Amino acid sequence: MAEGTYGGARAVHEGILRRQSARESAARTYARALPIVPVRARGLTIEGADGRRYLDCLSGAGTLALGHNHPVVLEAIRRVLDSGAPLSVLDLATPVKDAFITELFRTLPPGLADRARVQFCGPAGTDAVEAAFKLVRAATGRTGMLAFTGAYHGMTSGALAASGGAGDVRVARLPYPQDYRCPFGVGGPRGAELAARWTESLLDDPKSGVPLPAGMILEPVQGEGGVVPAPDDWLRRMRQITADRSVPLIADEIQTGVGRTGAFWGVGHSGVTPDVMVLSKAIGGSLPLAVVVYRDDLDVWQPGAHAGTFRGNQLAMAAGTATLAHVRENGLAERAAALGSRMMSRLRELQAEFPCVGDVRGRGLMIGVELVDPEGQEAGPDEGPSSGDHPAATNGLEATRTPRPAAPELAAAVQRECLHRGLIVELGGRHDSVVRLLPPLTISDEQAAAVMDRLADAVAAAARHQEDSGRRQRQHDGPAQSTG
Repeated sequence: MAEGTYGGARAVHEGILRRQSARESAARTYARALPIVPVRARGLTIEGADGRRYLDCLSGAGTLALGHNHPVVLEAIRRVLDSGAPLSVLDLATPVKDAFITELFRTLPPGLADRARVQFCGPAGTDAVEAAFKLVRAATGRTGMLAFTGAYHGMTSGALAASGGAGDVRVARLPYPQDYRCPFGVGGPRGAELAARWTESLLDDPKSGVPLPAGMILEPVQGEGGVVPAPDDWLRRMRQITADRSVPLIADEIQTGVGRTGAFWGVGHSGVTPDVMVLSKAIGGSLPLAVVVYRDDLDVWQPGAHAGTFRGNQLAMAAGTATLAHVRENGLAERAAALGSRMMSRLRELQAEFPCVGDVRGRGLMIGVELVDPEGQEAGPDEGPSSGDHPAATNGLEATRTPRPAAPELAAAVQRECLHRGLIVELGGRHDSVVRLLPPLTISDEQAAAVMDRLADAVAAAARHQEDSGRRQRQHDGPAQSTG
């Protein structure tokens, strides 16, 4: 790009960002950490108004299963536009909707598809969560809900109440098993077993303070919670626990669905069939769409019990049908499993090289890298033992690796270094210390290698800067003075 052209493009870029800062809400999030102005995009690649190109591993927070502007999605949208069909029809039946439901039901877990009902909601996933809560409350006559620490289910009031950051708690919270920051300081199968026993005790103890709930909601992989996959055996236990007590199990597949984790739906890894599934993001093929799918015996709603003006978005249904079919027909879930495994192997090599990489985890193309302070020690009963790196006995239970303190500033530095290198990543986790990768399922091997190279370079640069800063701080402080 010629210097004059670049200067003009840069001025446009900066002007748009300046006006955004002056006019948009203080609640904006992604724009703060990612000061780019996308103007063109295809597949994994975004081009900014300043002419820079980026590899996009945010993918609309997992919305873009096929990446930006995939040809099959664009063609599906054009067909509807060219046909003269109405674009929004409330909940009327249309050929476009019929095709979407048919394709969706083709992908559902065995045991649900044959007796499923579907409710189209407002266009955001959080509305599907609200609808699911209303559904199970109406079906059971109960009101309480069970959810898990670290959960994220949306930004409306009911969904927020079931998320990990809830301030006004109206939902009973259960421990979600994980290895690196196990709530019991154990990790592994033993930690998952303790989490399951806690759930059983809470439900069966008449003095637990938690009456039998209307439902349980969980994510097969916690996304915003830091990319924490649910152990398969634990998920099967949750299914058995809820079934034995006639508590509907709600699987939040808003981010894990449509091949993201290496199975078409995240629950597929464990073979679990939930009673209710809440779906959004990728099912709209990049356009807003959200639905609840549930067992027919739960369908006790009266007409109008849940509605929404934009639940008849025909363009989103057409784009969604094309996306679902393309993922299914081309084995993209299986490819996500294989490629994700290779990417995580490369990241574990990075973990071995840099002590600030505390943990690498994920499933398929839903990957998290947790940044930590390698010199620090964790404090608090829920952060695991603090006696060093080797397994230690804790009340007769074997402890796993000692987690180091989360390093959100280092994670933010890695994100900035990634952006400098043309790589877009997201942060998540309890302390915003987890670098998250959500590339499209269509990412090529060459592109995956480029992502890994840029991320590794960014981690090295951020770690080097952290070490230099620490060295300068120690030199400034000087030797410790004896106080006699």
